[in-house]
Amino acid sequence: MQARMMRAGPLRAFRPAGARRLALKVNAAASTDEQPPFKYCESPYQTKRRPTRTVHIGKVKVGSEHPVALQTMTTTDTRDVEGTVAQVKKCADAGADIVRITVQGKREAEACKKIRQRLFEDGYDVPLVADIHFQPTVAMIVAECFEKIRINPGNFADGRKTFEVINYDDPKQFEEERAYIEEIFTPLVLKCKELGRAMRIGTNHGSLSARILSYYGDTPRGMVQSAFEFAEICRKHDYHNFVFSMKASNPLVMVSAYRLLAEEMYKRGWDYPLHLGVTEAGEGEDGRMKSAIGIGALLMDGLGDTIRVSLTEDPEYEIDPCQRLAKVGETACAEGWGVADFGERLRDTHAFARRVGDLPEQVAEDGDYDYRGLLHRDGTVFSAVTLAGLKQADVMYRKLGAKLAVGMPFKDIATSDSILMREIPPSSDTEGRRALRRLQEVTVHVIAPADVLAKDPLPGAVALHTLRDAVAAHAAGGVALPEGCVRFAVSVDGTESDAELRALADIKPVVVLLNTVTSSRVHASRRVFEVIKAAGITVPVIHHIQFPESAARDELVIKTGSWLGGLLVDGLGDGALIEAPHEDLEFLRLTSFGLLQGSRMRNTKTEYVSCPSCGRTLFDLQDVTEQIRTKTGHLPGVAIAVMGCIVNGPGEMADADFGYVGGAPGKIDLYVGKEVVQRGIPMVGATDALVQLIKDHGRWVDPPKEEEQENAPEVAAVSV
Repeated sequence: MQARMMRAGPLRAFRPAGARRLALKVNAAASTDEQPPFKYCESPYQTKRRPTRTVHIGKVKVGSEHPVALQTMTTTDTRDVEGTVAQVKKCADAGADIVRITVQGKREAEACKKIRQRLFEDGYDVPLVADIHFQPTVAMIVAECFEKIRINPGNFADGRKTFEVINYDDPKQFEEERAYIEEIFTPLVLKCKELGRAMRIGTNHGSLSARILSYYGDTPRGMVQSAFEFAEICRKHDYHNFVFSMKASNPLVMVSAYRLLAEEMYKRGWDYPLHLGVTEAGEGEDGRMKSAIGIGALLMDGLGDTIRVSLTEDPEYEIDPCQRLAKVGETACAEGWGVADFGERLRDTHAFARRVGDLPEQVAEDGDYDYRGLLHRDGTVFSAVTLAGLKQADVMYRKLGAKLAVGMPFKDIATSDSILMREIPPSSDTEGRRALRRLQEVTVHVIAPADVLAKDPLPGAVALHTLRDAVAAHAAGGVALPEGCVRFAVSVDGTESDAELRALADIKPVVVLLNTVTSSRVHASRRVFEVIKAAGITVPVIHHIQFPESAARDELVIKTGSWLGGLLVDGLGDGALIEAPHEDLEFLRLTSFGLLQGSRMRNTKTEYVSCPSCGRTLFDLQDVTEQIRTKTGHLPGVAIAVMGCIVNGPGEMADADFGYVGGAPGKIDLYVGKEVVQRGIPMVGATDALVQLIKDHGRWVDPPKEEEQENAPEVAAVSV
């Protein structure tokens, strides 16, 4: 017996014009009569670079005929000419092709002239981009010296950020207001055209104008239409040296917006390049994972001509993950990764919905083994354990995320749901068998190859067959289970025929491990999901990815996010198993949970929406973020935004429950959702005020007490 997994998609449907904003929406269909598939890339079956025109940004050429350009952004005060020059040099030396600098006022614009001149004098001709919000006149000044201007359609003409709801009873009224935008924007267009400057029309999910929000809501369609209003003005004046971006802190929203943008450009015959980025991604592995999910998913579809990985770290550290992501996309294009056309028609890029899998239910044949914990309804994490990992059971339990009480493991919120063992301890290994039995008792089940279990049975284990073997056995009378096994799983490699995949409906495994052997995991997996969805098969499918010993941690994170995240953004998959025998078991487990949380599936820790810092930032973002993380990192299901200034702050509250935003030098504003609830709090004590705010709204729990460490082995010294 099996129970339906709960649909866990957090993205709500689009409301009609005039409705209040919704926190997260991906459904962006222009009309209800549109049906998938929607053309947003050259091919859903193969990675082919979307053809674009070439945009000239100083010495750098951006477009499909050129390598993916790498970008970052300075964090210094722009008025500090020496400090900014030094940081630009450091970024260029690290491999940045383009560097963006915030320009919030006339004093900063004047400093930009000196920065550009100093860099030229020192032999650095890296193109510079002026980041403009709210200040059309400042854009005109800095266009004199910088190679590119980034404008935000959400605030370039509409002024300071508000969430005022405007009722447009007559659509003509909405269109008439475009005249004001054209009046404000046209002088910059003409100046950029005259001077040969480039431009980025960069929409942010968190900073759409009140006008767009009121008409479209905070949807991907609203993001696209906001950018197109400005693009049409550029085109009216025969200015085409610009790129688009559609950034969001939620990778699902970001991917949906870029796909819709590309789809609309295909319809219009436009060929402008795309700048990719997940904004406010955060720091460390989490920031890299969220960026890889969003950017990597698009690169695998051939979308993207220049990229930035926005991290709450020093800007030069953004370049390495940028290089790794660019290599993933460029290799896929160059080698033609893909599969044969399989007639895709069921994947809907306009509406996010997680597939609904089946959870095991307990039946009499299960005996003493409870298989209901084998999988998790919000997304499953399996871990691969080796025989060497069993030699110190307590160490293994901890690295699997289990709590210990008098040496016995118990499942916690981020414990691996089950484990895969390619070899099992022999029945003569009493300690090894006892360690596995204790895991089984807390529903951390053991999956092992059927042939291994047949030689030396492990009671209660889940036998793993290849799908082809299982199909053949079923045709011959039934899938034989090793002694002591009552459940079985199957492995799928993506080369199976449609008929073999459809046979899953008859053989009824408890779970599928999908580990493709073709070069393109994304495209091969799409075919698998297309076939089983068409057949009405709802067996859970866990993505199984293996890495060689040569894979560094950053490579592992980037590729996992790009390939598995590129499927999960379409709701294709029920969990992950990352296998890398040379890597630490705990790191792999946490990476898997990070993948699920970044894909908006299973929350096991506090979610942080943290901006990467820039010259506008009103406090030390890295230090403050770490302080907040230290005090609040134990609150799964709670999302906290940490924003250095007001530019994107309130808007990105759409993706957060609470917000800590720089309001003035030395002062912090606290938000609940999008609403500011406390203003001008001195920075000293602001973190404690945030904690109290969380408590006041009933979202606080005390940190778990440290478990007893008496007689515990040294965890750090052992690699499992």
